[in-house]
Amino acid sequence: MRLNEVTFTDAQPVDGYGPGFFRIGGEAIEGALCLSPKGTEAWGGFEDRAQLLALADDIDVLFVGTGPETAHIPKDLRHALEEAGMGVEVMASPSACRTYNVLLSEGRRVALAVLPV
Repeated sequence: MRLNEVTFTDAQPVDGYGPGFFRIGGEAIEGALCLSPKGTEAWGGFEDRAQLLALADDIDVLFVGTGPETAHIPKDLRHALEEAGMGVEVMASPSACRTYNVLLSEGRRVALAVLPV
């Protein structure tokens, strides 16, 4: 039997979402969010790159939810995140939430920056 060390962080899964809000830990939170090993915080959108870059040492992959449909993120933002060593996966917010939850449950080093639907 192989034993693995479990490291607990302040990252929480997305319980649900709706028009303009996300449900995290049983609480409805309005607006864009960043969920990471550091916890759940409001996110200022694509212009708020400092908050995302600060995650570089804590995560391997950042999922970016672009709202109800998949859209491109600004090229300079993607470049800055990749230069910092993060994998960046862009998808519609519902898909980003589901994918984040699955990888989080596997103990992966992931974060989610998500715009509301």
